[in-house]
Amino acid sequence: MKRILFLLFFVAVGSVPSFAAGNRPLSPELQKLDISVGRWVYHGKTLKTKSGKTASWTWNEDCQWSPDHVFLECTFTNDWAGKMVKSLVVDTYNTKDHTYWHYELFASGSAGDSPFVSRMTIKGNTWIEYGPDTDHGKKVHERIVYRWESPTRVNVAIETSTDGAHWVTIDQGEGIKQP
Repeated sequence: MKRILFLLFFVAVGSVPSFAAGNRPLSPELQKLDISVGRWVYHGKTLKTKSGKTASWTWNEDCQWSPDHVFLECTFTNDWAGKMVKSLVVDTYNTKDHTYWHYELFASGSAGDSPFVSRMTIKGNTWIEYGPDTDHGKKVHERIVYRWESPTRVNVAIETSTDGAHWVTIDQGEGIKQP
């Protein structure tokens, strides 16, 4: 019996570091990303299209922390008015440059050699991802603005600008956290 208790003690003590590493508290910077954990469904409209007609879209997003709690990993299956886009998003805070970053890799709907990499700002309940885009062959600025209304509801807008100062909303929607 003493041997069994002794063995159980060492197994329990040996598992504490791995358990603690997987459940360590998030840094204050990463805590800001934690609101996105879970399953989300977004519905919205593209307001500016080539045809001039609005188009509906749906995003299905599932987010969780990486095992080391440093990277927020989100899978997306988006239906852009009948065009399916599947991607993997990784958001994190870089301690060297003190900046949030958003990385998106595409499995479908966009070229695999063209990931979307974006600096991201978080101020209060607003997240903004900044990145380059093209409009009819011209380079433009793009930003995706998330305004968190609550832990279960977020408004999103995709905006473009030719000068980086004046923004036009091209997509607008809302995300709801699923039970």
